[in-house]
Amino acid sequence: MTTTTPPVLTLVENTTGIIRLNRPRALNSLNPEMVRAIAEALDRWRDDPAITQVLIESAGEKGFCAGGDVRYARERILEGRTGEVDEFFAREYAMNKALAAYPKPYVALIDGVVMGGGLGVSAHGSHRVVTERAFASMPEMVIGYITDVGMSWVLQHLPGSGQALGAFLGITAWRLNPAEMLWTGLATHYVPSDRLGALRREIIDGGVEAALRGCDAAPEAENRLLALAPGIERAFAESRWSRVRAALDEHADLRAVVEEALAEANPSSVVAAAALFAANASVGLEEGIDNEARLAKALREDPNFAEGVRAILVDKTHDAAFSPARYEDVDEEAIAALLT
Repeated sequence: MTTTTPPVLTLVENTTGIIRLNRPRALNSLNPEMVRAIAEALDRWRDDPAITQVLIESAGEKGFCAGGDVRYARERILEGRTGEVDEFFAREYAMNKALAAYPKPYVALIDGVVMGGGLGVSAHGSHRVVTERAFASMPEMVIGYITDVGMSWVLQHLPGSGQALGAFLGITAWRLNPAEMLWTGLATHYVPSDRLGALRREIIDGGVEAALRGCDAAPEAENRLLALAPGIERAFAESRWSRVRAALDEHADLRAVVEEALAEANPSSVVAAAALFAANASVGLEEGIDNEARLAKALREDPNFAEGVRAILVDKTHDAAFSPARYEDVDEEAIAALLT
């Protein structure tokens, strides 16, 4: 008889509800079972007076969460089981909304990679603690998808960000190091990895506010965004990708960075993301997630999604044949019609 280890463990210590992502071989990528377990725990603890705070952490040493399990989504789509995929993402986006409105302190301990759906279960919380090994990215453009889980809204509403910087981070899949995560506000606190276990214990024993007062160390990583910020503010403030590209002509260094970042990207995803960030600059989070959901469904139904996931995550050949292959041939009006 074999036993299967649950991909999410939930437990209570003192007055802390603990969610542990427990799928380390898949870098804790979120599948339907995990989304369901997290949502149920949050719902169970929301109005429980015995629970005063929630902590989310990860098993394994390689990362916090590498995102949603898009290989699962691709397989179901190719099998014609699109309804299951739609339900998976609908549940995930509902969980993101619930987390953003959560009435209790919610602490994410991020050690290693956090991407895509991993940001969806951390960035909406009240406290986001990173170590020197943390890095964050939204890499959806290369798999033919769209910035989702609320991050097209969050990235441009952070304390140190805005529409232009948020759009740049999401569209280029910029890999934020700990210094950049703190500068933008994506992370709220920093602790060296060798102190993470002790901090966890302090949070559980004495509460998050008291425990985090001592987190005043600074990471050694360089903030590379500072040098690019002036060009980003000018170019990525545009609401359409065609205008962003034109504006980049005046910023050669930034243009080179963007072109390298988008060398393998799906043109339709990039054009859609630019429109999405512009639309979500002036709406609330819930409406922003609804905008994401409409675009995400349209892109999942496009063969480019299955092709992008194949090239990046299945065959790992990095040779996706996206169609259309040029930005100029993407229908911007059709994309705009899906947004509020």
